[in-house]
Amino acid sequence: MSNPQVETVTTSADKAKLAGAVLLLIGGLVAFYALAKQGPIAQWAALLVLLAAAAGAFFTSESGKSLVAYGRDSLREVRKVVWPTRKEATQMTGYVFAFVVVMALFLWLTDKTLEWVLIDLILGWKR
Repeated sequence: MSNPQVETVTTSADKAKLAGAVLLLIGGLVAFYALAKQGPIAQWAALLVLLAAAAGAFFTSESGKSLVAYGRDSLREVRKVVWPTRKEATQMTGYVFAFVVVMALFLWLTDKTLEWVLIDLILGWKR
C-alpha cells in the first residue's frame, strides 16, 4: 500500500486572507476596548461585526474551506454510527460498574496481603 504525498499549495491570496482575518480579529478586540466611552452597545456591535468579518475572511481561505469539509465529513461519519439502545447502554454501564468494584476489591486485597507479608512477616514490625 503506497502512501501518496500530499502537497499543500498556499497562494499569496490565501495568506492575505488569513492575515486579514487575524487583523480583523485584533481590530475587533482593539475596537471593543477603544469604544469603552461610547457605551456597551457600540463596543459589542463593533466587536461582533469585526469578528463576523474575520470569520468570513477565514472561511473563504483554503484553510477555512478544508475545515468546513472536515466538519461535513465528520457529520457524515457520525450518521453512520449505530448507537446502542437504552437497554444496551444501561447493561454496559452496569458491567463497567461491576468490573470497577471487583477490581477495587482485588487491588485492596492485594495491597493488604503485601502489607501483611512485608511488614508483619518479613520486617517483623509491630503496630
